[in-house]
Amino acid sequence: MHADFLDRYSRLHSPVHRLPAGMKLSIALVLVVGMALWPPAWALWLTGPAVFLLVVTAISGVPWRYVLGRLLIMEPFVAAVALLALFGPGGWRLFVLLVARCSLCLLAMILLASTTPFGELLEVLRKLHVPGLLVTTLALMYRYLFVLVDESQRMRRARASRTFVSDRRRTWRGLAAVVGQLFVRASVRAERVYAAMCARGGR
Repeated sequence: MHADFLDRYSRLHSPVHRLPAGMKLSIALVLVVGMALWPPAWALWLTGPAVFLLVVTAISGVPWRYVLGRLLIMEPFVAAVALLALFGPGGWRLFVLLVARCSLCLLAMILLASTTPFGELLEVLRKLHVPGLLVTTLALMYRYLFVLVDESQRMRRARASRTFVSDRRRTWRGLAAVVGQLFVRASVRAERVYAAMCARGGR
């Protein structure tokens, strides 16, 4: 596993990357809040934020394939939430509007994560006097997510090396077993980390 699989392109040298992290975070939050409060009657005006985000993507130098891949991973969740709009008045129009809004919000967050190292975002949160416990939790979550993914890949390789029959049913059963063992190992490791922190005076 590559250690930069989450923010692989956050340390490029484009004009967007050189902007202050606080400015980029503020712009992303304004876009997200604006999309959430955008009146349905102004649906055509969504082209403005869309063009802005596409221009930022082009200037940033982050590969389009990478951005689209991250966006497509989240689109099923967006569509699942937007499907509820089909049961109300103006269903299809509201469905399309919700998908467009959520997709633009996701694109803004993807660009923020792809152009700003996570450590700089945490520093901005500290300067904004976000509770230290929340900032520390985010930092630990980011750090140990790599450990969790690495553990899952090692378990999958170990199981694949012991499986000689290509069967869809066996594959799904094996995947379920890996997920179950992964949660058990993650829980045990979390307890060990917590005990180590307590031993060093952490509360």
